[in-house]
Amino acid sequence: MDGSQRFALVAGETSGDLLAGLLLGGMRQRWPDQQCYGIGGPRMAEQGFEAWWPSDRLAVRGYIEVLRHYRGIVEIRNQLRERLLTRDRPDLFIGVDAPDFNLDLEAALKAQGVPTVHFVCPSIWAWRADRVEKIRRSVNHVLCIFPFEPDLLAQHGIAATYVGHPLANVIPLQPDRAAARTSLSLPLDAPVVALLPGSRASELQYLGARFLQAALRIRQARPEVRFVIPAVPALRERIEQLVRTSGLVDAVQVLNGQSHTALAACDVTLIASGTATLEAALFKRPMVIAYNMHWLSWQIMRRKQLQPWVGLPNILCENAVVPELLQDAATPAAMAQGVIDWLDDAARIEALQQRFQALHHTLRRDTAQLATDAIEQVLEG
Repeated sequence: MDGSQRFALVAGETSGDLLAGLLLGGMRQRWPDQQCYGIGGPRMAEQGFEAWWPSDRLAVRGYIEVLRHYRGIVEIRNQLRERLLTRDRPDLFIGVDAPDFNLDLEAALKAQGVPTVHFVCPSIWAWRADRVEKIRRSVNHVLCIFPFEPDLLAQHGIAATYVGHPLANVIPLQPDRAAARTSLSLPLDAPVVALLPGSRASELQYLGARFLQAALRIRQARPEVRFVIPAVPALRERIEQLVRTSGLVDAVQVLNGQSHTALAACDVTLIASGTATLEAALFKRPMVIAYNMHWLSWQIMRRKQLQPWVGLPNILCENAVVPELLQDAATPAAMAQGVIDWLDDAARIEALQQRFQALHHTLRRDTAQLATDAIEQVLEG
């Protein structure tokens, strides 16, 4: 097989862009002259990806929030499908997460003879078990990032490969807190809390002010605490405005992205539920997971929830190893107290770090090699 393969990819948000960027690095070694195009972000662009639309156009979470952007998102999908089936037909399509967008697109492409791979198994074990039939209809192969997923999919006749989690290879087993603090000009001896209220505009709308109100309470109880907030470029101005409004300008450092540096540097993170919580676990950092959304979206999601937890660290450890404060429970007072409780309990932190170390080893595989092997098998039919 020559190296001039044509791949179309869609990654729908910051976490998907990160995963796809790591995948593209491995694919480029296998197919040096590959052409890759579709919907993506800056990490994918670094690997030579041609983005017809930026990934943040799809970065919406919650049922009601999606409705507000539904027309625009459907129009993008229709235009993309038409282009992929006519003048820019790929040898293979890879949908990276974003199942609400990608599965319908994959079904249409597969029906027209384009092989499809989905990277990151939709969380049928946590939400939306009804998606199984849709996955079977839409994809030729699923690349799974958690070890229990291929067997679950096999029960439904869906081909899948466990490839490990790419972030487990990128994030060191022993993060260097001192180096991270030096790079951010943070004091080595002061407690540092990383605030990660999410990378979507809708998440910032519901969580941004709450997180900073919690930070203010933490600061009042622990005046020595410093805060860092990684900001995606599209949200930086809004985050800086929230910081100014909070009265914490002297205590909060807004970063240009650098979420991994922030997690390496911190003692504790207050963090929105999502992929970032797994990143925090791989950095062995204690966390308080919080989430709030439109009340109707919350009611719909609660009815579809299959696990007692929503945070990936708790789901993967099969226990409530870190606190989750969801919807009405996500008050500034509760979030602040959760962070302070971690800061005051070194023994609890040590026990948590041991759990996260074991999880890290489980997820660490040669993801790029395993994924490209599976992609090549699909290409060969």
